[in-house]
Amino acid sequence: MSNTRRSRTARRTREHAGGEPAWTAESIRALGATTDLRTAAHIFGLAMSTAYLLAKNGRFPVPVIRAGSQYRIPVQPILAALHLDPDPSQPP
Repeated sequence: MSNTRRSRTARRTREHAGGEPAWTAESIRALGATTDLRTAAHIFGLAMSTAYLLAKNGRFPVPVIRAGSQYRIPVQPILAALHLDPDPSQPP
């Protein structure tokens, strides 16, 4: 298992009823400035085929950056879409 995958798994602490790890605001923030489409799809609970279709048609729930054949998803809009505080260190 790669270090990136291992660290993502370690960041997810709670579990859904189905046994899948849940994403917390902290674990999403820990992804950095951007993440891949697979991770963003998982956060939103989307199947990969749906995520690719939405991204291709400009209908993914947050902005998508296309870099060649890859999609990158900014983390701040994910937090905003989920109504999570983008930066807890900043006062309201």
